[in-house]
Amino acid sequence: MAEPRFLPPIAEPGRGPNTSALFLSLFLLVLAFFILLVTISTLEEVKTKSVMDSLTSTFTSIVPPSTDPTRFKSKEGDLIAGQQYQETVTDIFAAALQVAKLKVVHPGRLMQVQVPASTLFAEGQARIQPSQFELLDRIVAAASGRPPGLRFDLEFVIGSRVRDDGGLPQSQTLELARAGAFAREMSERGLPPDSIAIGIEPGDPDDVTMWFYLRREEETRLRLHGADG
Repeated sequence: MAEPRFLPPIAEPGRGPNTSALFLSLFLLVLAFFILLVTISTLEEVKTKSVMDSLTSTFTSIVPPSTDPTRFKSKEGDLIAGQQYQETVTDIFAAALQVAKLKVVHPGRLMQVQVPASTLFAEGQARIQPSQFELLDRIVAAASGRPPGLRFDLEFVIGSRVRDDGGLPQSQTLELARAGAFAREMSERGLPPDSIAIGIEPGDPDDVTMWFYLRREEETRLRLHGADG
């Protein structure tokens, strides 16, 4: 007599382990863990600013001591405002003076623009060329749109021949007259007098360098108070 044969049971579809639900549960558990970490964490603002300052000083050019801006811990809003200002200045000179050389020394903080004096002034005179009045107006408009608590400063430096002893001239020269004429013209067009400084340095009298700064108003007050003390 033949022995009976038993076949293994056939698994019914849909009765296996529910792996999708298990995976979803694990995912939600991990998500909840990270949400908890974010909730209980605190922002170390001082450390964040220190890291930003370190990166800025590492990946930017070194400026001469006479033009090194006052150090401060920048806020994100200040940096954005400064970068927008630098972009505006770049557009102004790119459209008006193709011979200008522009360099961002410190992003959002300091910008350098070099132009030939012959493109700004009438030949052999301390008089701004009428064709450059629009350029000056656009610079004044950009500097006047500063956000509350910030100021945009401009330094105008022109090259000058030195005396026989190597010093800068002490009497009135064409370069000094041109620097003064530029400052007066900018003030008459609406630039605050305390936002512009002029000077001369040894070099080619046809070399003009403009430094565009972003500074906080409190920095200027502290610097003035320190000078008084």
